[in-house]
Amino acid sequence: MLNPSTQSLHHSAIQFLEQTPQKRLQTLQSLGLARYDFLTKIRLNEANITCIIRFFQNPSQLKFPNLAGADLSNLILDKVNFIRANLSGANLQKSSLLNADLLFANFTKADLRNADLRGATLNETIWLDTLVEGCQFSMKTGLTELQRKDLQLRSAKFNSSVEDN
Repeated sequence: MLNPSTQSLHHSAIQFLEQTPQKRLQTLQSLGLARYDFLTKIRLNEANITCIIRFFQNPSQLKFPNLAGADLSNLILDKVNFIRANLSGANLQKSSLLNADLLFANFTKADLRNADLRGATLNETIWLDTLVEGCQFSMKTGLTELQRKDLQLRSAKFNSSVEDN
């Protein structure tokens, strides 16, 4: 059984996720969280309810996004700022993160199958047990040579493009 404050946060998270993207953005603005506008796009499901609860628990102390276990699949998140984001266990299948800023992001056990990370900045990222089959990367991403080779062995795709030269 949820305690009253947890139950209230759970209810608030559900209400937030039932709103239109415009209403969600207004809520985020009122909490000082408008920089996390990607939350206007996520679906209502248990994984995302848990994610929203973390954002609502203490919005004034939120510096880096904790998206552990979140369902961000099939979303267009181009140019998103996920610096130092905890994306461990997150579902990012078929999402587009073109030119995203992912410095120091933790992708441990995340699912990035068929995602598009071309042009993303990936310096100091963690890829432990990450599913990357069909995930697209650019050659110049900030990954180390060892990381690139490891990801290729796990069926990630590295594309050479004009921007890489």
